[in-house]
Amino acid sequence: MSAISRNLQAVKNNISVSAHESAREPAAVKLLAVSKTCNAQAVLEAALAGQFAFGENYEQEAIAKIAALRAERPDLALEWHFIGPIQSNKTRPIAENFDWVHTIDREKIARRLSDQRPANRPPLNVCLQINISGEDSKSGVLPEQAAELARKVAAMPHLRLRGLMAIPEPEEDPEKQRLPYRRMRQLFDELREQGLEMDTLSMGMTADMAAAIAEGATIVRVGTAIFGSRDYAK
Repeated sequence: MSAISRNLQAVKNNISVSAHESAREPAAVKLLAVSKTCNAQAVLEAALAGQFAFGENYEQEAIAKIAALRAERPDLALEWHFIGPIQSNKTRPIAENFDWVHTIDREKIARRLSDQRPANRPPLNVCLQINISGEDSKSGVLPEQAAELARKVAAMPHLRLRGLMAIPEPEEDPEKQRLPYRRMRQLFDELREQGLEMDTLSMGMTADMAAAIAEGATIVRVGTAIFGSRDYAK
């Protein structure tokens, strides 16, 4: 068994344990393997070990990787998630190549993604990025502005609003880790009560995955614990 295979199994076991401790079904928590800066071979190795959803932060790097893997293994139905900040001039390749975008934080970007989504592809699954910790340096819409943006995004013809995403301020204490995720779940529930059809809470990474799962995460984003820090860099 390769190192990536072993790492994947360990991460999935941790997800299972955290889910059971929170009285949740492990199958309700999806693992998104963050493959930014990893080469295509590392992604292929993870896919052959049973991982099919991958997260990328950098548009140019990701497009080259997606193209290489589609050419080498067209039989693999990989699911690509964009999880980095989006510049206006980079929306077209993202709209054309990705299945999910987790980082919608303004109407302009959402509108461009919708307009540029190819007609022969299903609607692009999207999440609103919420600045749940209120950090000046962090991307994301503020919680009190989320409902207005969510309604606009939900009405765009080539997007499918799936839910919310957040990257809270780092915190070592497990109980304190749960607080922003609890606020995320409350916001998620409030928006659903307002009639927005959503099913996804993308939150939690290696260091705080258990806290996020305890508060209702449906997607956790894990990179280093699977691929290592630099072992599989491009």
